Amino acid sequence: MRARVRAACEHFVDIAWDPADLAARRIEDDALDILIDLKGYTLGARTSLLARRLCPIQVSWLGYPGTMGAAFIDGLIADPFIVPPGHEQFYSERVLRLPHCYQPNDRKREVAKPLTRAEYGLPPDAFVFCCFNQAYKITPEIFACWMRLLEHVPGSVLWLLEDNRWATANLARAAQAHSIAPARLVFAPKLPLAQHLARYRVADLALDTFPYTSHTTASDALWADCLLVGLCGETFASRVSGSILTACNLPELISYSLDDYERLAYRVATDKPFRDELRARLATAKTGAPLFDAPTFTRDLERLYSDLAGRR
Repeated sequence: MRARVRAACEHFVDIAWDPADLAARRIEDDALDILIDLKGYTLGARTSLLARRLCPIQVSWLGYPGTMGAAFIDGLIADPFIVPPGHEQFYSERVLRLPHCYQPNDRKREVAKPLTRAEYGLPPDAFVFCCFNQAYKITPEIFACWMRLLEHVPGSVLWLLEDNRWATANLARAAQAHSIAPARLVFAPKLPLAQHLARYRVADLALDTFPYTSHTTASDALWADCLLVGLCGETFASRVSGSILTACNLPELISYSLDDYERLAYRVATDKPFRDELRARLATAKTGAPLFDAPTFTRDLERLYSDLAGRR
């Protein structure tokens, strides 16, 4: 991915390991018009550079799902679902909306040939729920909902990411506390992306987390032909899965309460005609939905940048 990005750029300047003063001098010398922060308050962020106000327009996008609450960030790139009209008061930045989902998606992502269910450690005939989000997103409330789904869908299993040994042990104990055999939780080791995406093709339904919803994992599932049931709230981080499903032309898979989420997931799992209809629509989304229309997304983002530059 890095090689592709580098080859696509007219100029590619790596300041990752430059001290702050050196990086700031390079940004000022290059006289940038717009500086886009892709990290926010996350590991490896260079927030101190933006705090120096090195560019006339500084914008937050993609990596941090929320307001920076900082006077030195002028804009936040979102979309109409993530920040609906009337919610601007909750952001210190000016809300800049792309017409569809704020998340770019790559049409060239390779999906490897999947292994058999047996090779993944899955029962051959079970209904397979999956959630490959990191373990810190799994709250007791959402996990209890998943355990009820396992109880009410006989023989089903839940396929989770093997995040770390402590999380694996804790989740197995939590399943036991809900009277669900720990063996019905199957843990998937981390794999290269193409091999990881292939796993979605032997799963039946991806389940959202909440209040930090599925972001990359949501679009990964849909790209690899796996349906996702989303649960959305009021905050930026809790609305990304809904934005992704809306841009995939599957708004019926969005729920807004834990009870509705559980009912919807149960219906998808047990109503095969309903599930087949949704799968057929997902198959057409690869070429017909805004979520995977990378050229149009690019034009929309370029227009947003041009409009920003024109306001100087």
